[in-house]
Amino acid sequence: MFGNLAWAMGQGPGGGQPQGPEGMFMSFLPLIIIFVIFYFLLIRPQQKKAREHKDMLENIKKGDKVITSGGIYGLVENVSDKTVTLKIAENVKVKFGKSYVGTVRSTADED
Repeated sequence: MFGNLAWAMGQGPGGGQPQGPEGMFMSFLPLIIIFVIFYFLLIRPQQKKAREHKDMLENIKKGDKVITSGGIYGLVENVSDKTVTLKIAENVKVKFGKSYVGTVRSTADED
């Protein structure tokens, strides 16, 4: 009695895996789903943030108040293609790489 039941629960020929192209697709489906999840949760937001930072760097102009990635607050005195000169105190100007500007502060923000 139990022998027939065990035979009925056994796998058929081929190990129970579908054969052919649909079998190959089904084996890669979990990897595809994981990649899609990583794309929407990690890669896409990071690309968006990098694009916004690049746009911000392109729009820096003289007179903007900025904060560097090192935490230095300053007023933009001069802007070139790769560098920014910041006034951080009276008669103190420091030249930074443009990519090290972290954010542009609004004029309403106070020190």
